[in-house]
Amino acid sequence: MPDAKRWIERLGLRPHPEGGWFRETYRSPERIARDALPPRFGGDRSVATAIYYLLEGGDFSALHRIRSDEGWHFYDGSPLTLHLIAPDGRYSARRLGRDPGAGLEPQALAPAGYLFAATVDEPGSYSLVGCTVAPGFDFADFEMPSRQELVRLFPHLRDTVERLTR
Repeated sequence: MPDAKRWIERLGLRPHPEGGWFRETYRSPERIARDALPPRFGGDRSVATAIYYLLEGGDFSALHRIRSDEGWHFYDGSPLTLHLIAPDGRYSARRLGRDPGAGLEPQALAPAGYLFAATVDEPGSYSLVGCTVAPGFDFADFEMPSRQELVRLFPHLRDTVERLTR
């Protein structure tokens, strides 16, 4: 089985602002006009986008949110936990991996507007996943609130926020 560094090299991944490594693999050539999208979007968007995303065990994907739904698809390595905070402050977690009998799912969704982060379940390992976004991802839709802002908004989640922010 390839290790994280081999996957990073083979797939041509580069550092992601939230942590981890990524490479866009698909951006639909078709566009959705702004007036056909919900008001939260500030312009036209691709119909869909997809990336490879690799997270090493000593790292984490910091809490962030986007304006679209984001589907996560497990490919290789250790199981991964997707941490979700709903706009009303409810916390939930989904575990991605290959063994449904152990409570793992091969795919999970981070709904539009939710804060989400990810951690690798086995510290010495890595997780390789794919992420599909529709309407397509645009960095104009990406927000990574500060630790202070999130603790103020969700004081009941202080420990989670402090662990999943930089």
